[in-house]
Amino acid sequence: MRVGFAVPQSGPWATPENMRRIAVRAEELGYDALWTFQRLVYPVGHLMGPTYRAVHDPLITLAHVSAVTSRIELGVAVINACVQPIVLAKQLATLQTVSGGRVTAGIGLGWLPEEFEATGVEMKRRGRRGEEFVELLRKTWTDDVVEHSGEFYRVPASHVDPKPVPGPPRVLLGGTAEVALRRAARLADGWVSSSREDLSAIAGRVRLIKAELAAAGRDAEAFRFVCRGVTQVRAADEDRPLTGTYDKIRSDVAALAEHGVTDVFHDLNFDREIPSSDAGEAMRRAEEALEALAP
Repeated sequence: MRVGFAVPQSGPWATPENMRRIAVRAEELGYDALWTFQRLVYPVGHLMGPTYRAVHDPLITLAHVSAVTSRIELGVAVINACVQPIVLAKQLATLQTVSGGRVTAGIGLGWLPEEFEATGVEMKRRGRRGEEFVELLRKTWTDDVVEHSGEFYRVPASHVDPKPVPGPPRVLLGGTAEVALRRAARLADGWVSSSREDLSAIAGRVRLIKAELAAAGRDAEAFRFVCRGVTQVRAADEDRPLTGTYDKIRSDVAALAEHGVTDVFHDLNFDREIPSSDAGEAMRRAEEALEALAP
């Protein structure tokens, strides 16, 4: 089981200094990965809650912490396919190179209509768009001449260089519907759960993906099953997985490993008490959790 930790990215605690402090200490403690997420807009009057109210860009955040780390992986879970894939491919290729090949790129279909409107992309047929999106990312990272004429995207014959070094980033796909799980098994290097994932059902999702991998002749051992841990440290244990005392949370992580999850990362940005807290108190709690939950 690889264990990661989310970078401070949402709310008052998400300062450049705090990003660096968490990143450096996570690497010192032996964590396997640092993680970020994307939220472009927060529609006025929406009930998404404090986590999504003020969120730094995920790739710039990872580039920032890559400069003060050397080993720890850098993951984003997820960037939604309402941005332009050719631009994202260039950004990810550069991040892969400057970080020394540490990038894992989670791609989602998106669920917020206002983000599609704000980026000028239609929300309908998101599944097919996502498939073409991943296809174009991979072309951009590997083909000497990139040429694409699809249903959603067109790229005239072009050199899109430099290519990522030492190679393309790993690609994860999100989603919980059966069609999304099958899509991940066909197209991706792994699957990543969402912040709203019912972790009591994750074993079934892992089994479905493994069956699909076997049917396609793909190596299930090389596939990553990544769980965003909506980790909430509390004085008493609660029924919700990854919520309660440190002993309870560590036990829940072990249970996820038994269900076939290969990676879990503790994301305190999704504990509503953190992004709405005073920055100092949020960091105190985060640094305590970082130490207590270290692999």
